[in-house]
Amino acid sequence: MQLVTEEVLARDVSNTLIATNSQSGVVSRTPEELANIVSWFASSDGWLNRVRLRKEHRWYERLHHGADYDIWAISWMPGQSTGFHDHGESSGAFFVATGVLEEHRPGEQTLVIPAGKPRSFGPDYAHDVRNESLGPAVSIHAYSPPLSEMNEYELDGSELVPREHASERADTLDREWGAQRPAFANRIVASTIEQVLSAARGRLRRLSPEDAHEAVAKTGAILVDIRPEAQRAIEGTIPGALIVERNVLEWRFDPASSARLPVATDHDLQVIVFCSEGYTSSLAAASLQDLGLWCATDVVGGFQAWHATGLPIGPPNGIR
Repeated sequence: MQLVTEEVLARDVSNTLIATNSQSGVVSRTPEELANIVSWFASSDGWLNRVRLRKEHRWYERLHHGADYDIWAISWMPGQSTGFHDHGESSGAFFVATGVLEEHRPGEQTLVIPAGKPRSFGPDYAHDVRNESLGPAVSIHAYSPPLSEMNEYELDGSELVPREHASERADTLDREWGAQRPAFANRIVASTIEQVLSAARGRLRRLSPEDAHEAVAKTGAILVDIRPEAQRAIEGTIPGALIVERNVLEWRFDPASSARLPVATDHDLQVIVFCSEGYTSSLAAASLQDLGLWCATDVVGGFQAWHATGLPIGPPNGIR
């Protein structure tokens, strides 16, 4: 993946991803162009380590401010919500990088937005974006012209009414949605394992073996082998990988656990889990995200794919 800098962003987005509007004198991007921008930016490297999780309110930071658009990163803990708002004269788009968000609009069906799909809109578009899942989410947003105005609303029946004291209302919404979580969590809905696996992977930015190897080397990510001892003995190992078997994984990486590992100091730790073929690891990484480790992910294809790629491995250590 490519490291994002202001220079790289300006060059790559303008020259290779979308056409500029300089010939027509227009200095704003269309919703379709903004969707391309957030999709490209979310798949690039160099921004995830700036994201933070905040239980008391949504965290956000502007990562790029150009003449015709700006880009923001936002993190969402379970229950956090924007409240109904528009973006003034700016068009916009957002891309869910990890987790799942919901978009609510008066008189329309709730739209569930999983990781991997952009959502774009024109000026004066009002909506409420929420995280009603049980895990954190991270999204990338772009606005053109750069965001300079937001109007916030109360929902009166099916109509939106401008409201005052917006920040106070936003805090109230966060508390209200947080208070509803226990009822949501207690509902039991039957699912197949394929549905559970698909939902877990929809929350992850899964890494190829090559990308996982690079993340460990360049960003200090923690590669974690969750295979049982018997499987490691037959298949082999990955040098430098931390061995934490699946049955104790959450206790070892929860920063609040008395049984945590010394490396598990905060929720921003990038944990990359792998199993034999990349199935159990997806469920394990989603479980770590439920604990607040929003960077947790897994290796596509697991140890078998790592081996097939030709990356370093150690010999089986239990079979002679």
